[in-house]
Amino acid sequence: MNSLWLWLSAAVCLLAFIYVAVNYFRIKKMNEGTDRMVKMSAIIREGANVFLKKEFTTIAIVIVILAVLFSLFIEKWSGLTYILGALMSSIVCILGMKSATYANVRTANCARETRSIGKTVKVALCGGSISGISVQAFGLIGLIIIVLVSGVGPQELETLTGYGLENLKAYNGGGFFNIAALLTNTSVMRITTYSLGCSTVAMFNRVAGGNYTKAADISADILGKIRNDLPEDDSRVPNVIADFIGDNVNDIAGNCSDLLESFVATMAATIVVAISLLSNSEILNMTADFFKASYSFPLVVAGGGLLSCLIGMIFASVKKMGDDPSKELNLSTYISAGITVIASLGISYMAFGSTSAELFKEIGFKIGWISPWVCAVLGIVSGVAIGIITEYYTSADHKPTKEIADYATEGEAFVITKGDAVGSRSCLYPILIIGASLLISGLLCSTYGIAVAALGMLSFVGTTVSIDAFGPIADNAGGLAESCHLEPEVRVITDKLDSVGNTTAAIGKGFAIGAAAFATVSLIVAYVSNYASFGIDIPAIDNFVAIAGCIVGGALIEFFSAVLTDNTIRSAKELADVGDKQLSDPAILAGQKDPDYNELVRLATASALRRMLFPSVIAIAVPLIGGAIFGVNFVVGILLGATVVAIPRAIFMGNSGGAFDNAKKYIECGGIPGHGKGSAAHKAAVTGDTVGDTRKDVVGVALDIFIKMISTVATTLFALIVLLNGFIGIL
Repeated sequence: MNSLWLWLSAAVCLLAFIYVAVNYFRIKKMNEGTDRMVKMSAIIREGANVFLKKEFTTIAIVIVILAVLFSLFIEKWSGLTYILGALMSSIVCILGMKSATYANVRTANCARETRSIGKTVKVALCGGSISGISVQAFGLIGLIIIVLVSGVGPQELETLTGYGLENLKAYNGGGFFNIAALLTNTSVMRITTYSLGCSTVAMFNRVAGGNYTKAADISADILGKIRNDLPEDDSRVPNVIADFIGDNVNDIAGNCSDLLESFVATMAATIVVAISLLSNSEILNMTADFFKASYSFPLVVAGGGLLSCLIGMIFASVKKMGDDPSKELNLSTYISAGITVIASLGISYMAFGSTSAELFKEIGFKIGWISPWVCAVLGIVSGVAIGIITEYYTSADHKPTKEIADYATEGEAFVITKGDAVGSRSCLYPILIIGASLLISGLLCSTYGIAVAALGMLSFVGTTVSIDAFGPIADNAGGLAESCHLEPEVRVITDKLDSVGNTTAAIGKGFAIGAAAFATVSLIVAYVSNYASFGIDIPAIDNFVAIAGCIVGGALIEFFSAVLTDNTIRSAKELADVGDKQLSDPAILAGQKDPDYNELVRLATASALRRMLFPSVIAIAVPLIGGAIFGVNFVVGILLGATVVAIPRAIFMGNSGGAFDNAKKYIECGGIPGHGKGSAAHKAAVTGDTVGDTRKDVVGVALDIFIKMISTVATTLFALIVLLNGFIGIL
């Protein structure tokens, strides 16, 4: 597999950019609706722009400082690749948020003008597809640029027929201030720092964006539905507009950077594992062709997946949709997944079809060239299966969510208890699927297969993010319909789409968590592969340092979750107090004048940005500090413990939160006769939704980034950890 295939993948990215541009300008040309709709949407757009501008100002400082340190002391060009990753993630955030703030009001207006669910879905999905396709295209093109410009592997790759550890020196290099003890693998550094740049932006976005949107959402629900018996999204509540803005800065911009980070991490993990094969002295029959194929394979498969996503999205845009949009949206996903399966089979044959049986045996490809394809299919099937399970536990069409709604008639305690049970029960089957896929892919294709399985799960991420992003756009459209006093029929349409969107969002979170599990395992193995290069013994299961690190890693997840939850609820209280003060004005409560929306927007922005730095830095600091004091074995324990605890906790958080939200909507739509909006049962369900908000949109979504980020940091800074441990370590 030569570089031509990488250029073809880059060409697919170019097609994706054209698709994004066409849809972006198509959305902008649509009618925004009434004067009030234009006014309210402009406030949302401006507020979202201000938030991102201030957030990226802070992020840029961190990015530049770390980039300089990487280039000065670790590897000369790794600072630039780190910036490139951050830049790609930032571009996707901005594109996604801007398209969503244009699409929300146009979705509401389409519902107002047509009264058609099918036509309204297409407007929201058009806006969502800009986010989804951008995620996959920008994430992929950045890695392709790095591989094509800097290459992967020793310069002598064309002539070498066997490598071994001694040949790794051919592509080892330090920073501009070259420290012999910090010689690092150039290719690994450039790949992992690109991934780390994506992770850094994603972590800041999820922490700050989650705090912003859920603080605004919780305070708006408390003020509107519980304290003042006002309709949801009533424009008299000043916090409502901040909530609308939060949908865009977290559920769109944050989600874009989250899934881009997951997608890039899976490709990076696969390439790093491929590079680690060179250091395996037991592989005697390594060839240049196989090595090139092993690191090109994930990029070409991702390119084929992107093309599949374009086909799936085009299908959704031309197909006539009925009153149940979930069927058509699921069909688009299946089309993208099916085409990806077929394409990856051909790519696997072209990449590995000419490899010798002896090399397959040494590498661990149990069934020859088809081994990576089977692993990719395992990842795809696992992702779809996790999505189906997630839909069952979070959709109002199924028993678990309906039972939560039924228990709402008994009060808040019953809602919370039942929701917790649903969330806990929903963990088992996804984790069994992840565990089985890890075992099978590892047996069939060793660690490389595990990384490829993660790639398979996210190989059509463009479609899953497109459908995921459609949800917040529909949610915003419903809010605009309420706050702009449109006809009740419009809100019925947008509520239907919002309910579907809650489920698609939960499915997207399931994909991200599943892929995080696979990618993190691959990154941990890549971390351990560094042991041989430094003459360090790999820790056994009874290594007390690793076990101690494992316990600390598990506790770290609980601490991280607590920090995020505490930050959100503090911000929510601040916003509720300010909003309550404004509502004490009788003229505002009577609807005779608008509240001061800008005061709440400024407060929500300041509060979120003030609290985002500490939890975001934890992921960078813990592996470095822990390793410096207690050594690399302690770090591998942290990685394992954090991963084992984070995966079920993230699933629990996402699914219980999604079920709480849809149980509330089920009651609002008349699912329980005699217990509609404003009833005691509805208020109990609102309490459940308030609890679930922080779970699904703050904590759950940050955990998968956290475990990949600490693993990437540990792999990237392994040499520095060893050096620091030699100076200050106590173990």
